[in-house]
Amino acid sequence: MSSDGEDYYSGRDSLDGLENEEDDFQCLPRSGPSSKVITKESLLAAQREDLRRVMDLLSLTEHHARTLLIHHRWDVEKLFSVLVEKGKDRLFSEAGVTIVEHKDIAQSQFSSTVMCDICMEDISANEVTKMDCSHCFCNNCWTEHFIVKINEGQSRRIRCMAHKCNAICDEASIRNLVSARHPDLAERFDRFLLESYIEDNKRVKWCPSIPHCGNAIRVEDDEFCEVECVCGLQFCFSCSSEVHSPCSCLMWELWIKKCRDESETVNWITVNTKLCPKCHKPVEKNGGCNLVSCICGQAFCWLCGGATGRDHTWSSISGHSCGRYKEDQEKRAERAKRDLNRYMHYHNRYKAHTDSFKLETKLKETIQDKISILEKKESMLKDFSWVTNGLHRLFRSRRVLSYSYPFAFYMFGDDLFSDEMTKEEREIKQHLFEDQQQQLEANVEKLSKFIEEPFDEYSEDGVMDIRMQVINLSVITDTLCKKMYECIENDLLGSLQLAIHNIAPYKSKGVERASELSVCLDTKANNTDRYLQSDSGINGRTMEPGRPSSGCWSLDDSGCSSRKRARRGTLGDDLFDLNLPADMMDKL
Repeated sequence: MSSDGEDYYSGRDSLDGLENEEDDFQCLPRSGPSSKVITKESLLAAQREDLRRVMDLLSLTEHHARTLLIHHRWDVEKLFSVLVEKGKDRLFSEAGVTIVEHKDIAQSQFSSTVMCDICMEDISANEVTKMDCSHCFCNNCWTEHFIVKINEGQSRRIRCMAHKCNAICDEASIRNLVSARHPDLAERFDRFLLESYIEDNKRVKWCPSIPHCGNAIRVEDDEFCEVECVCGLQFCFSCSSEVHSPCSCLMWELWIKKCRDESETVNWITVNTKLCPKCHKPVEKNGGCNLVSCICGQAFCWLCGGATGRDHTWSSISGHSCGRYKEDQEKRAERAKRDLNRYMHYHNRYKAHTDSFKLETKLKETIQDKISILEKKESMLKDFSWVTNGLHRLFRSRRVLSYSYPFAFYMFGDDLFSDEMTKEEREIKQHLFEDQQQQLEANVEKLSKFIEEPFDEYSEDGVMDIRMQVINLSVITDTLCKKMYECIENDLLGSLQLAIHNIAPYKSKGVERASELSVCLDTKANNTDRYLQSDSGINGRTMEPGRPSSGCWSLDDSGCSSRKRARRGTLGDDLFDLNLPADMMDKL
């Protein structure tokens, strides 16, 4: 018994806190999540954070700073690098920013009227507007121009009407002129400017939840990552589809299309039917005779597909001979059959692990019942977090294993990388990957077996044995997942010369949950609050049709307001999927 106890504690030490995964994870010093959730309320603060950096550095107004940032897709670092490489004048001209000191039009004209070069009419000097580029037109022409551009969806960069002028019109002028005639359109213009931080920003994307939760996600580091919104949805930030690593975005897109469309039906038709030489409809052979008759009445030879008469014997068809070997037709049929078999091999295993995951998710309630029974027994073992942690590890490893089959289908096929590797190199890399895949598969199945054991009926020694097996297999599967990702990133995708495929990094604790971006109440920034004042109704509007937002606000000790959401107490079985995060399962 003492030796068992020594193994027990040595196994515990080797895990380095696996059993209390969530508690220990919170105690470790860290910089926080690398992704932020931007709600409707925090969108303005997130946008003005970047605006202030540009305004302070270049001493610009908010309008000019926003024009520069929209041109550079809200990439502040890229904007600063262009400033250093090309200079301020080139930076401004490429973005359409014109900073010209000019006097008011009423003071610069001797007469009380000005001729508009658009409508060619004499207009009162107080009914014309002059932009930063010094072009001056009547308010009516400007308004019509702005209305057309806003309705066309070009609110973010409305250019001057003058011929070959690339200057961007002043936001305040647009807002004042349009709101006088169409207040609703002016509000849409404000909303478009605000949402340009999401629509034009490569580091920010809308959460693809349906129905839409109204949130956006901003990543701080690598855009090739998988994130989780506060609404609970996990998705690939790069392509906005469900999380799919270790598949690249292109691989997953092709795989989904292949599984959904009728491409494999076409392959089956190619393998098992022949086209009628008259009506060109596919005909399936249902007998032993090689003289086949189509529903259109045309008889043809099954061996070669050539049209024939109906006179035939068991050995030959009258007036027809096709004994010569035709290599092309045989090769096409052979290749179609081989491709179909290869696809079915990978698809069957992908679906088998997906189905296993769905069945294993039902273990949650069973595990809780077993733990409740064990807790009522008088035993030295009081902590049963190893069961739930092992279950979470099973979920994550099963997901990785499931998506590894679509990856292997394209990595070692002819669709994407036929020019990247020789046949010998492909075989070596395929054997290397399949060995790791096989090891992971074997240990995942072992972990699943031990978790499903009726350990609530076992003696204390039996429970201890199951515990050690679950803990050890949890560590092993996690290590094998890491090694598989390293193999993919370094040995397989990293060695490509012509194509670039990126995958989201592996994370032992699952997909990272984004933290909400706090809205700080900075009272010292009154000089940049004009946009907030002009958009005082933005919090009372819906950002976009069909994008609701809910939540309540509270002030913390730092003077920042934080937005809190009500948490769901339970999740139904129908909400489980391959991408269920660990921390969400911990709260079930």
